Amino acid sequence: MIDVVTLGELLIDFVPTVSGVMLIEAPAFKKAPGGAPANVAAGLAKLGTSCAFLGKVGDDAFGWFLKATLDAVGVDTRGLVFSQEARTALAFVSLTADGEREFMFYRHPSADMLFTPEEVAVDLIQGAKIFHIGSISLISDPARSATQFALQVARQQGVLVSYDPNLRLALWPDAQAAKAGMLSIWQQADLIKVSEEELLFLTGLENIDRAVEALWHEDLQLLVVTLGAEGCRYYTNQSQGSVEGFSVQSVDTTGAGDGFVAGLLMGVLKYPETWHEDSMLREVCRLANAVGALTTTQRGAIPALPTKAQVDALIKSIGN
Repeated sequence: MIDVVTLGELLIDFVPTVSGVMLIEAPAFKKAPGGAPANVAAGLAKLGTSCAFLGKVGDDAFGWFLKATLDAVGVDTRGLVFSQEARTALAFVSLTADGEREFMFYRHPSADMLFTPEEVAVDLIQGAKIFHIGSISLISDPARSATQFALQVARQQGVLVSYDPNLRLALWPDAQAAKAGMLSIWQQADLIKVSEEELLFLTGLENIDRAVEALWHEDLQLLVVTLGAEGCRYYTNQSQGSVEGFSVQSVDTTGAGDGFVAGLLMGVLKYPETWHEDSMLREVCRLANAVGALTTTQRGAIPALPTKAQVDALIKSIGN
């Protein structure tokens, strides 16, 4: 039985071999597997949670490398499809000295954009406890239709739906399309993780509490706002609060949000009956903060995602 199924993009991130530079200044790049939903799957697997990934890569060297990477960390890849029509997506990612992230994508189209409803492994979703998706697969068809179909399957089966509305403006036609697309499935999610920047983009409100109130819907069970190194804020129908982050030697923030989601979902699974209670939510968010923090201590996303032992050691060392 697979506990969590994620669906979306799986790609190659090329990250600079040195920190704090713009892409134009980077002397060389290191190949790293990435893609937000795939990162979440890998993060969960490395934390000891059974997880499957659904998506599409090119039938090329990068595509097979990505499958091998997911296989190596224990992700079920039966739902991964290989395309003869398009190559695996590439992204060049840097974190500049002032903390800004810079992206350059190569996907015109890429294989992940061509994932179809017919290629969705329905049986894996039907047997899961949590189904997780991001917003990149909502940009265009057929991937958008595949995502919406899979979401419908999950909801019909009573599977908990987790959503991370990743903001990648460069991939959308314009800001208005990005906002509409990111909100298009908002009402169907049970759990949502959103960054402070994304919350501002979606609402135009700088006050976090007011922005959350503007986006809240009656079926939403948990919304978590990530605040980078400062930790996160959580909201439910009954309570809200904040949980401090962990101080680590950060090298590359790529995949930190995905690591956070992996920790969050692991926590929800760890406390299936009580995770929504305030005391347990603080524990769940502390776990998520620890995973996210550790992910920044190495370059790349999947290679940097920590094991459960590393997370436990960090939490124990802080003593909070």
